[in-house]
Amino acid sequence: MNRKVNIFALIILLSACGGGGSDSSAPPATGGGPIVVAPPVLAGLASAQNPITGNCSVANGGSVFTNAEVEPSVAINPREANNLIGAWQQDRWSNGGANGVVSGYSTDGGNSWQISTAPFSRCTGGTATNGGDYERATDPWVSFSPNGTAYQMALGFNGNTFTAGSASAMLVSRSTDGGRSWSNPATLIRDGAQFFNDKNMLVADPVATRNAYAVWDRLAPTGNGPTWFARTVDSGATWEPAKLIYDPGTLSQTIGNIMVVLPNGTLINAFTQLDPIARGNTQASLNIIRSTNSGATWSAPVRIAEILSVGARAPDSGAFIRDAAIIPSLAVGPAGELYIVWQDARFTDGVRDQVAISRSLDAGLTWSPPARVNADTSVPAFIPTVHVRADGLVGVSYFDFRSNTADPSTLPTDYWLARSRDGVTWSESRIGAVFDFFHAPNTPRGYFIGDYMALTSAGNQFMAFYVRANGDAANNTDVFATPITVAVNALESKRAATEPAPAISDELRARVGKRNSEIFARRVPGWKHPFPLRALRR
Repeated sequence: MNRKVNIFALIILLSACGGGGSDSSAPPATGGGPIVVAPPVLAGLASAQNPITGNCSVANGGSVFTNAEVEPSVAINPREANNLIGAWQQDRWSNGGANGVVSGYSTDGGNSWQISTAPFSRCTGGTATNGGDYERATDPWVSFSPNGTAYQMALGFNGNTFTAGSASAMLVSRSTDGGRSWSNPATLIRDGAQFFNDKNMLVADPVATRNAYAVWDRLAPTGNGPTWFARTVDSGATWEPAKLIYDPGTLSQTIGNIMVVLPNGTLINAFTQLDPIARGNTQASLNIIRSTNSGATWSAPVRIAEILSVGARAPDSGAFIRDAAIIPSLAVGPAGELYIVWQDARFTDGVRDQVAISRSLDAGLTWSPPARVNADTSVPAFIPTVHVRADGLVGVSYFDFRSNTADPSTLPTDYWLARSRDGVTWSESRIGAVFDFFHAPNTPRGYFIGDYMALTSAGNQFMAFYVRANGDAANNTDVFATPITVAVNALESKRAATEPAPAISDELRARVGKRNSEIFARRVPGWKHPFPLRALRR
């Protein structure tokens, strides 16, 4: 399945399905600076070419959004910059997961793409024999090793969370031919109804080139969700047994674990920790743990900041958006500098989420106070992703509702890229056409395009890999890859650095604590707060 896009447009659409047609042009770039973003070109496959066909999954009380792609990941081959691999959930279900995980690969810098699948679920060829006998798959992640080995990780699961007969497993497949084909998955862990393995990611080690590391949280239905870890030291031929590397306590849990490797080989794992507090509320905080021996042992946690996210809602109707509330994004720069971004409402006294950032210049031992990245505080900003180019330029992509109108039946949404050379002052530009978020899959837990998007780079070009909604009920969403060229040495106009974050009041903590419990309960069906929710019954 080969698709070509005008190379001069500098925009590629990756889609395993969904109709073609023209697309409205993106508004002119704003924020100044030497940036080239061309209008999107819609060139998706016809829905009949969806590689997933037939009744291969089980409803389990949900409904499927056929041809809807969500939650993308992308990686560039460090041995061959023209080789890219992206992956996404294909055919999202309303009550969680997708029929399968589908990937696309390019060998010409993104000018054409082909589809491939790893057998993570029955819908993509998984069987009891090859290790992929699961009703659904979700949480795709891809990473390239310096030796050219590509890894793809996903969560495979059966049944509804924490119910009799259910199961969840962390699965990893590898490709040695640039994404053209994928191995049968290795099972890192598999549990029945007593646990749910969730929010996985994987990173290939750029220093120890035969190593790769996988991380996730392992949730119990009431309290306790420690961080688990597995590694390969032979380029994915075998994986060591999974092990617990951080236990936050009997009634606490982690989520959103994400790893990077510093230039000196130190492994950094960041995560959100959720701690139950009085009156049925939950406190969230950002933390890291460090390993200087490729994951054999880990340090005590280092606290970065509280997370004060209330989650995004439609400004007019109040409809829920399933976003990245309590899910961080982490990146490392060429000199080992670390940047972490997340949604946080401290800049608006808890009214709406903004994009917060903190950085560390000493390998994660200390962190700067949270600062705001996005320019417009009058609307929610959500699903932030951070990446640092090889020349040290920091990019943060995110969505907001700056183009929203008074019409409550629509939700015009923008996608932005903010850039900074110091993590303090920022320029930003719109990087895609405005779309209506209300055309995304609508689930009981909110309108959904993914818990995360992806951002990477090659040379002086960022690559934003993201989902946007279409105006087609038979093809709700597509995945786009958008190269964004920013001159290497040119000066950019910058808005002034944001004011220091205001003091956090007890009242704000209480409001956010209640929302944290609600956010997590919507994210993981079947989860219950470990303490009685007395405050919520009053």
